[in-house]
Amino acid sequence: MTIYAEADVAAAGDAPGLGQSLENRHVTMITLGGIIGAGLFVGSSTTISQVGPAAVVSFAIAGLAVMLVMRMISEMASSLDGVQAFPDFARAGLGHWAGYLSGWLYWYFWAVVVAIEAVAGAKIVNAWYPQFAEWQIGVALMLALTAVNLLSTRTYGEFEFWFSLIKVAAIVAFIALTGAFVFGVTNPDGASIAAWTGYGGFAPKGWGVVLAAVASTIFTMCGAEIATIAAAESKEGAKVIGRLSLSVSIRILFFYVISLGLIVAVLPWNEVQPGYSPFAATLAAIQIPYGSQIMTALVLVAVLSCLNSSLYITSRTLFGLARHGDAPQWLVSVNRRKVPARAIVVASLFSYAAYAAERLSPNTVFSFLINSSGATMLLLYIMCAVAQLRIRRRLEATAPEKLTLKMWLFPWLTLATIAVMAAVLVFMAASPTLASQFWLSLLVAGGLLAAFAVMKKARG
Repeated sequence: MTIYAEADVAAAGDAPGLGQSLENRHVTMITLGGIIGAGLFVGSSTTISQVGPAAVVSFAIAGLAVMLVMRMISEMASSLDGVQAFPDFARAGLGHWAGYLSGWLYWYFWAVVVAIEAVAGAKIVNAWYPQFAEWQIGVALMLALTAVNLLSTRTYGEFEFWFSLIKVAAIVAFIALTGAFVFGVTNPDGASIAAWTGYGGFAPKGWGVVLAAVASTIFTMCGAEIATIAAAESKEGAKVIGRLSLSVSIRILFFYVISLGLIVAVLPWNEVQPGYSPFAATLAAIQIPYGSQIMTALVLVAVLSCLNSSLYITSRTLFGLARHGDAPQWLVSVNRRKVPARAIVVASLFSYAAYAAERLSPNTVFSFLINSSGATMLLLYIMCAVAQLRIRRRLEATAPEKLTLKMWLFPWLTLATIAVMAAVLVFMAASPTLASQFWLSLLVAGGLLAAFAVMKKARG
């Protein structure tokens, strides 16, 4: 029994192929870069201020969910021939409609992220060079990284390699410096983790708040699945994804849980300011010179890294949709460097329009774009998990020898992961502050399904 529909195979099979210029080191750092961003360096402040030291537990639960999704992706990538791009797993397991929906939702999410990161980067650079307007800086950043993506896939990979290496090195240095302070090596008062329990307890607002915070923390970890996109242009393909699934997941827990655990051991949680980097505040508390300036520069690197990868993802996702007949066929084109230049340009145009919306209509159009993509990654992860359930059942019945890398404790861990993510969506729907994101994301998904129905009817 085949997994793909025949029409999908035909659509994808005759299209020009992308190059394979990325090496394993590129794919590894691209994946790490996708999960280490401003959400960790700055966004974690909101979770800590709302939850207390137990925010570490919220991030651990979210990290575990992402780790399990990555394991499912690894199983599918290693067992399905020619299927490794993240949106295509839903297509393989659930059918054409799911491939159309997941592809366009994935493209939409990352196209909006481009504009969000451009806004964040422009604010940082504007503080250093106020003679330039924020919109000028934002456009310049987007144009520069669009040019990087147009040059070659390897150029994109090299930029992302160094961006990610800087972020990883910075977190390792932060853990070393802060750990030395917490365990008394550089602390004149000796080792202490009193801040974990000294300001109302480890979970001062209750464990219900800790679980509810998973809804926001899980979004800071989205991006690990970028490996599936980049692996398509690497020399080893699906093998890379299989190796990365566990190692990347462990690093998620290492970077997030350990660094945040050290932060709440140094800083009283009720003194953490939402929107201000708790990493910078921690470096100031342990008297590291120029800690705030260092973290500001690091946040800019994280923003540029995410902007770079977001442009890459939007173009490759659009290229993939065109290969399957779900986007205009003139986008199925690569230049002599095996770069889908048309897809890059077209994908970036929507991001420029979204950035223009932030300047012209920040409280209406841009607010809609942000809110309507708020629950998108959870919807995509749930579709991916359901697809894994179906594909695994099919393979067990027809080709068990292809299951060389398996999801742990199948089907119970898959079902548990779906249940956790569904519970987060239910919480979003019931939360006054997150309900708009849930319903607007469903509105966009419903609009795409309607567009799919119209397309199918037009094609007879």
